[in-house]
Amino acid sequence: MTTRTAHKIILVGAPGAGKGTVAKGLVDRFGLTHLSTGDMLRAAVAAGSQVGLLAKTFMDRGALVPDDVMVKLISERVQQPDCRNTDGSPRFLLDGFPRTLPQADALAAEGLAPDLVLFIDVPNESVVRRLSGRRTCPACGNVHHVEFAPPLKDGVCDRCGGTLVHRSDDHDATIRKRLDAFAAQTAPLVQRYGTVIEKVDGNQPPEIVLKAAVAVLRRHGNAGEGTL
Repeated sequence: MTTRTAHKIILVGAPGAGKGTVAKGLVDRFGLTHLSTGDMLRAAVAAGSQVGLLAKTFMDRGALVPDDVMVKLISERVQQPDCRNTDGSPRFLLDGFPRTLPQADALAAEGLAPDLVLFIDVPNESVVRRLSGRRTCPACGNVHHVEFAPPLKDGVCDRCGGTLVHRSDDHDATIRKRLDAFAAQTAPLVQRYGTVIEKVDGNQPPEIVLKAAVAVLRRHGNAGEGTL
């Protein structure tokens, strides 16, 4: 039986699951366009598009951008040539949306239901360990980790010599609240997308996680460059 190639791919995973690393690796190998909701919002606002200006009215007052605005933003973005196959059909790797069942319904209503959902599965305690150990340089944005990538000098950025800080959203209690929110809102997507979802064990070294993700896409008919 011929496998239909997955062209509409969604990445799902808790904060700290490593979605960004996986996304970059998949983009490099399969030529997919990586759609990050944060990047799309910033680009739309900078471009002064109608939907960007609408989103800005919410962002300026610190409010969440409503689902209908986000879906319109995504729908407009996937019309661009870099998100289209030669036959005009959509082709993208979407990261950060949907996070809830209503968002998934809205995306499907736009004809953007995924062919494949890649769920990077990491235990909560591993996420807490990863995120709580991060130390960030406010000056240059460099990130160290007290366990996995400690700085050469305690509390000092290796890149610019700035003082590393422990951001408030990387504190244990905050991380656990974010994980609770993920479990309550996003985890039900695993059931919703049951027929097209593939789980990857994200509690492994990054290169092993990426290798597993690449294998999933190849099983779904995607031809990639290079080997892992």
